[in-house]
Amino acid sequence: MSSTFLRRSKTEPLQCSEGLRKVRPVATVLIKKYGNRRLYDTGDSRYVTLDELAAKIRTGADLRVVDAQTGEDLTQATLTQIVLETGNAAKFLPVQLLTQMIRLSDDSLAEFFSRYVTGALDVYLQAKRGVQSLAAYNPLAQIPMAATDALTRMWMGSPFGGPPAYPPPQYGGYGGAPPVPYPVPSPPAAPDDETEESAPPPRKSEPAMKRARTEPSAEAESR
Repeated sequence: MSSTFLRRSKTEPLQCSEGLRKVRPVATVLIKKYGNRRLYDTGDSRYVTLDELAAKIRTGADLRVVDAQTGEDLTQATLTQIVLETGNAAKFLPVQLLTQMIRLSDDSLAEFFSRYVTGALDVYLQAKRGVQSLAAYNPLAQIPMAATDALTRMWMGSPFGGPPAYPPPQYGGYGGAPPVPYPVPSPPAAPDDETEESAPPPRKSEPAMKRARTEPSAEAESR
């Protein structure tokens, strides 16, 4: 790494180019503001508008605005003007909030912006980056809403608006229909003692009855 790059990196911020994958210094654009509210870009050597400055900021450039005569730093005031006038942010701010901000003292207003507004913006950006990182693992997150509706129609029924080709899947949980219980077979009834006692004895077959008639009994032989 050359010594020239080291000297420049101490005074200028660094920015990584995703296309080239190289770290390159980004110079701060110096803007001079004159009494007639005209803005002069010292890098391009021409007068610019607030919209052009906003376009520079969106491309990653950093601005520093100073008064052309006194050298006073007007960066914060100019950036606030860009946000309110070019981004239509004033339409999203409630009138009650703006009125309360005007009534606040300088210390309270500074605490409000430095602590709460900055913290809320950081939390929002972190949450947005987290959702974007998870989108790579969810292929349906990149599908537009219209395509998602088409997939839903194909799953729930015919794409031509007819009756559903297949019954929709039933899932358990809140709002679903209760599962249909399967019939449980009843156990066999226990035998009744009275029924067994009152039942007639088994009937003998005819050959057995004939043998019983012809054969003399043991009592008759003994006589």
